[in-house]
Amino acid sequence: MAVHIQSDTRGVFVIAATPFTDSGAVDFDGIDSLTDFYLSFGIDGLTILGIMGEAQKLSQDEALAVMRRFLQRVAGRVPVVVGVSAPAFDPMVSLARAAMDEGAAGVMIAPPPTVKQDEQFFGFYAGACKALGPDVPVCLQDYPAITGVHMSVPVFSQVVRELPQVVMLKAEDQPGLSKISRIRALEAQGQRRVSILVGNNGLFYPLELARGADGPMTGVAYPEMLTEVYHAMQRGERDLADDLFEVYLPLVRYETQAGVALAWRKEILRRRGAIASAKVRSPGAQLNSDEHDDLTRMMARIASKTAALKG
Repeated sequence: MAVHIQSDTRGVFVIAATPFTDSGAVDFDGIDSLTDFYLSFGIDGLTILGIMGEAQKLSQDEALAVMRRFLQRVAGRVPVVVGVSAPAFDPMVSLARAAMDEGAAGVMIAPPPTVKQDEQFFGFYAGACKALGPDVPVCLQDYPAITGVHMSVPVFSQVVRELPQVVMLKAEDQPGLSKISRIRALEAQGQRRVSILVGNNGLFYPLELARGADGPMTGVAYPEMLTEVYHAMQRGERDLADDLFEVYLPLVRYETQAGVALAWRKEILRRRGAIASAKVRSPGAQLNSDEHDDLTRMMARIASKTAALKG
């Protein structure tokens, strides 16, 4: 039986890219090699069919096939969260039910851009939970930079009170550190606990852990950074965590540029042998020669700095 995400889920979740061949077809062998790559770094969970997974560029049949191949390759070794965001409930429910039947740990849902007020926000998630049924654990994605939807702390508290199957928050607001602190403060006063995993390309990662986040859920192409920083923080070695993180910070910062992040990450994954092609489906950026040179230098500096840090 699959392990479901819960309100106390902790650890490092990596958001997976979706590999394509140079011609743009789904690369199913690439899914296998990419999954093995992620798992080799001791991650605690995987998230698929998110924004980084180019879910919006997949047909319904492709999304189902990609989901099944990832789950088959993971084979229950870590929990897998499946992104099922959709503007209508029918396609969301169809993919979610298929995912849960195949052994997913839960589903991730972002609000559609039509949601503009707290009442609409709560209504959307209440409707989604009712359509999914109470046995499907939900990770609520708060990513206003992409969705255009702002989630206030009061409306999230309403979600927590009234929708018990929402057990996880993917926190990606900016500025978002105070939001994490406010949610944890409310929990200290008796509000139901939820797992908080953080995205934002990992840009504020150690700070978010210090504010009470339970781990990352992001697609950084160096999973070892995510796991090493997480474990250093768990051991109380904050300075070491910061030192490790700062080795990768120039690359993480580069990835925050709108439009280039996915192409950048896929090229790193290709160079590291995780996938055969760095293809991003159109519309999507392709790296130019200057960007390739930037990447070559950053990867070389990461290699030398991590070697020096570890002695």
